[in-house]
Amino acid sequence: MAITLYTIPACPFSDALREQLKQRGAAFTEVDVQARPERLPELAKLTGRRRIVPVLVDGTRILVAPEGGTTF
Repeated sequence: MAITLYTIPACPFSDALREQLKQRGAAFTEVDVQARPERLPELAKLTGRRRIVPVLVDGTRILVAPEGGTTF
């Protein structure tokens, strides 16, 4: 199952979730939406048009800011 993590730089919540995934040994793709603004429409669909990270997509499960988030 593919895991995608949407982040922005300097977001402590994104940093924490990234570390959790690494500690679990989970393979994931990270999308920095500030560096890749063309991916913002995808993020908007996932969050109901909210500009918040982190967002974790794990197969069919979508977690929006599961332990707090940063708006941008």
